[in-house]
Amino acid sequence: MSKLGRIWRREERRKVEYEARNVREILKEMKDISELITDLSYSAILFNNEDLAEEVRYLEARMDTLNYEIRMQAMLAARDAEDAEKLAGILQVAEAAETISNAAADITEITKLKLEHPLIPSLFKQSDELLVRIGIEPYAYGKSASELRIRSKTGCKVIAIRRGISWIFAPKNEPFIEGDVALVKGTEEGIEKFRVLLRGGQ
Repeated sequence: MSKLGRIWRREERRKVEYEARNVREILKEMKDISELITDLSYSAILFNNEDLAEEVRYLEARMDTLNYEIRMQAMLAARDAEDAEKLAGILQVAEAAETISNAAADITEITKLKLEHPLIPSLFKQSDELLVRIGIEPYAYGKSASELRIRSKTGCKVIAIRRGISWIFAPKNEPFIEGDVALVKGTEEGIEKFRVLLRGGQ
């Protein structure tokens, strides 16, 4: 099992401890994950890429943790029937986000089948944009996507950064550091320009 695989297995087994987090913050993270995990599962199937599929499994495990956490917060916050009724709507949104992540994880199981028939990829290859996972090069350490002018120079968008077991969604001014892995969306030509830019090229 890969390093990332071991990480998401630990996330699945991790005991959820109470943490005084704002429900809005938890919901925001769940929303970000549900958006990202859809793109990742699409790309995992399109390229039959097990690495991307592992990213999906990690995020799905993280979503389970967040769903459990928001339920704990709701139970602690409810003081009466009126509070419980208000919180029920929030829990429905959280449940919907988890359903999306579960479906995305189920979809990526296709990558384990090692299908050689071109039918499935052909169904997805309707878009010119790709989603790839790229390790950050030393040239980019300490620089943000905005500073590197990634969007204007390559046409690509960094939609997330995985830093160890944590995620930074929609980064703009967050400096890259050693070990960062960027999830980048763009055309095939743009992705190649992005790789060159990370190495200090223009």
